[in-house]
Amino acid sequence: MIMMNKKRIGIVGATGYVGVELVRLLASHPGFEMTRLVSQSYAGQRFADIYPSFTRLVDLPLSGLDVDDLAAACDLVVTALPHGVSAAVVPELLERGVKVLDHSGDFRYRDVNIYEKAYKLSHPRPDLLAEAVYGLPEIYRDKIAAARLVANPGCYPTCSLLALKPLLEAGVIRTSGIIIDAVSGVSGAGRKADLAYSFCETDATFKAYSVVGHRHTSEIEQEAGFMAGSSDPLAVTFTPHLAPMKRGMLATVYADLQPDVDPAILPSVFQKAYAGEYFIRLMTGGHLPETRHVAYTNFADLAVFADART
Repeated sequence: MIMMNKKRIGIVGATGYVGVELVRLLASHPGFEMTRLVSQSYAGQRFADIYPSFTRLVDLPLSGLDVDDLAAACDLVVTALPHGVSAAVVPELLERGVKVLDHSGDFRYRDVNIYEKAYKLSHPRPDLLAEAVYGLPEIYRDKIAAARLVANPGCYPTCSLLALKPLLEAGVIRTSGIIIDAVSGVSGAGRKADLAYSFCETDATFKAYSVVGHRHTSEIEQEAGFMAGSSDPLAVTFTPHLAPMKRGMLATVYADLQPDVDPAILPSVFQKAYAGEYFIRLMTGGHLPETRHVAYTNFADLAVFADART
């Protein structure tokens, strides 16, 4: 029998939608032992009191934020805090020798000016941006393994970039005129009460929002530029939409093929790019991804088609 040395892990922001999903994944993970769950809103209560479905599965109390306690109890801390809040907490953890996986947008950008324009915040530690590794393992697996600070990608960038990666890296599409139409479930807005995301406002309707200037646009452009072999962002047209579902995300990405590219090679381009990637499932036989097949999983389903008319 192989004995695995478990890493001690803490979650800051454990009762938000990101936090509870992390708890669900880690509760049965053989490589980790959850030692701290932090929630400023519910400190002093037990996690299972807030989420009864975890009764007998997760018997941990919720504590307030204490970076010294986290450093003593954890080898790794996952921060699921609002943008701007993480930027203040993460450096304190790093200074105490704790590795951090951050889920905010605070450390995803290489250029602090682009971050501050997108989030309308002043970054307190821009010196850490060059060190942070963008946490998409299909692109940066080796760097992630060696990093002390990983910046988890945004939701829309994850699905958009996974679709673009094979095409840009193989050079089979033009880098101008890329369009991304993406759809998210309501939980993407977070757990905080907001009239715009209440049942009566989101049920039986479908709408676009942040049509020009959604903050994930610049994140997509940064990484797409790197995929295309450039240090400059690659401009895309990105439009997000809200659908009446709790979970799930779907991106339809449009790009023009290079004139000398045979559309018949596209499936093999994707197969080569994602060979050995367990969580990437390539659809064949005309099948298309559906949110119901990936929601509540770690899978990303991809399909590629060429329209000969255009």
